[in-house]
Amino acid sequence: MKKTTKYIFVTGGVTSSLGKGILAASLAKLLQGRGYNTTIQKFDPYINIDPGTLNPYEHGECYVTRDGAETDLDLGHYERFLNTPCSQANNVTTGRIYETVIKRERMGEYHGKTVQVIPHITDEIKRRFTLLNEHNHYDIIITEIGGTVGDIEALPYIEALRQFRYEYGTQHCLVIHLTLVPYLSVVGELKTKPTQHSVKELLSSGIQPDILVCRSEHHLGDELKVKLARFCNVKEEAVIENINASSIYDVPFLLMKENLDRITLEYLQLPINPLNGLNAWKTFLNRLRNPSDEITIGIVGKYVELKDAYLSIHESLKIAGTEMELAVNIKWIHSEDINAGNAGRMLSGLDGVLVGPGFGERGVDGKILTVKFVRENKIPFFGICLGMQVAIIEFGRNVLQLPDCNSSEFKPDAQNPVISMMEEQKNTRQMGGTMRLGEYECALTKNTHAFKAYEKAVVIERHRHRYEFNSEFTKQYQKAGMLMSGINPKSGLVEIIELKPEDHPYYLASQFHPEYASTVENPHPLFTAFIAAAYKVKTSKKKP
Repeated sequence: MKKTTKYIFVTGGVTSSLGKGILAASLAKLLQGRGYNTTIQKFDPYINIDPGTLNPYEHGECYVTRDGAETDLDLGHYERFLNTPCSQANNVTTGRIYETVIKRERMGEYHGKTVQVIPHITDEIKRRFTLLNEHNHYDIIITEIGGTVGDIEALPYIEALRQFRYEYGTQHCLVIHLTLVPYLSVVGELKTKPTQHSVKELLSSGIQPDILVCRSEHHLGDELKVKLARFCNVKEEAVIENINASSIYDVPFLLMKENLDRITLEYLQLPINPLNGLNAWKTFLNRLRNPSDEITIGIVGKYVELKDAYLSIHESLKIAGTEMELAVNIKWIHSEDINAGNAGRMLSGLDGVLVGPGFGERGVDGKILTVKFVRENKIPFFGICLGMQVAIIEFGRNVLQLPDCNSSEFKPDAQNPVISMMEEQKNTRQMGGTMRLGEYECALTKNTHAFKAYEKAVVIERHRHRYEFNSEFTKQYQKAGMLMSGINPKSGLVEIIELKPEDHPYYLASQFHPEYASTVENPHPLFTAFIAAAYKVKTSKKKP
C-alpha cells in the first residue's frame, strides 16, 4: 500500500437513500477541482455478485462501465460528476467478496485454516479498498459503504474499515458519516436524536466519525450544530449541513460553502490548493438555472414508477438540454398504459419521445404503438436498446407488412424474427454477466444524423443486450427506406437505425446505451442531437 494515498470512507445512518453517492461524487468533484487525482468506489452489502440480475424495481438502473461490468447506479453519478471512467474495480458486492474467498479456500490457499468472517472476509474487503491503486496512483480514494450503519449485512465492512483505519494510519483515513436530521412539523423542530443514535451505533463498532454530514429539509443553525458536535464527539466546524437542493448538480457548491473540502484536506494534512478546476461546472450551473426556453420530452418505459430505473437517461436528457440552454421537462409514460385508442392522447403535446430499454414482453405492445405514432406524426424519436428493437418490429409490421413479425425474445417461433438472439448467446445458461457488455466499435455512414452528431467515422459505445437485428432482413428494410447508419465493423451487427431526413425530421435508435457515456462536461452527442431536433421542430411550429 502506498502511504501517499489518502482514503475517505462515507457511511450512512438513520435511513437509506440519503444520497451517499451524491455526497461522495460532490466531495470528489471539489477535491478534483483543487487539483487532486480522486476516484470513488462503492461497496454494496448485498450477496448478488453484481446488480446485473436484479429487477430494476429492486435496485434501479444497472450501470455498465467501459470494461463491461454491471454495477450500481451510483457509479453513473461518479462518472457524470468526475468526467472520468469507472471500472469493475469501482463496485464491489458482498457476493463478489465471498466468491473470491471461497475460490481461494477451494484452491487450498488458506492452508487448512478454518475460513471465517474475521480475518478472511475482512482481509479481502481491506484488499479491495486499495485495489484501485494497483494500476493507477490516486491522491485520494473515496469509498462509499452501502446500506446503513447497524444493518447486519454491513457489519463486515464496518469491521474491515475499523481495522484498515488503524493499520493504515488514522492520519491517512477520514470517516464521513451521513445522517438524517428530521423535521417534526407538529412541534416545528429539527430533531437530532436519530443522528446521535446513529453515531453511537458507529462508535459501538469502534469507529469515531471525523465529519458529520446532516441531510435536512431546513437549515440547522449554529445552536443545532453545537449540540450535534457535543453529543457526537466531532468538532463544531465538522458538522456539515446538507440541505435539500433543487438539483443534484448544486450539491458540490453547497458543500463547498460549508467548507467540507477544506476540512477534509486539513484533516488529511494535504495542501488546500486553489479551486481552479470547476469553471466548466459553473458554466453548466449557470445554464441550468437560466434556460432560454424549454421543451417537453416523453420517456416511454415499463419501469417508470421507479425513476431510478432510467436514471442515466433522465440525467443525459437534462445535461444535453442544459448544453443548449433549454429546460427539459420530462413526462413519464408507462408503456403498459398505451393502447391503440389512447396513443394520440397519451403522446400529445410532446416535443420528442424517447423509448427506453428493458427486458421481457410486458409493455412491449405499448412501445410499438408509440413508435408507430411518432413515425407517422413526424415527432422526433430516439430509441435505446429495446427501443431500437421495437422500432425494427414496428417498421416490419406496418411498413414492410411482414406477417408474424416479432422478436424471438417474445415469440421464439415467430415466422419473421426480425430481432433474434445473438449467435454467441444461444448456448449461454448463466444469466449474470453473460450479455454483450461493455465497449464495442461502431462505424458510421456519412450524411446521416449519427455521423452529423458524432462528427467522426468510428465511435466506441457501451452495450448490454442479448438480442440483435436479424441481418437476413437488412435488404428489405433498406429498400423500404430505413438506414443502417451504424454497423459494428467486426461482427456486422447493426448498432444504429434511422429514417431519411426527407421521410422524418428526426428518427434514430441505437442498440447501445449512449446514456452511460454522457457527463456534465461532455454531453453525449446523440442526446444533444435529439434535443436539438426536438427544439427545431417545436420552434418551426410557432412560425406563421
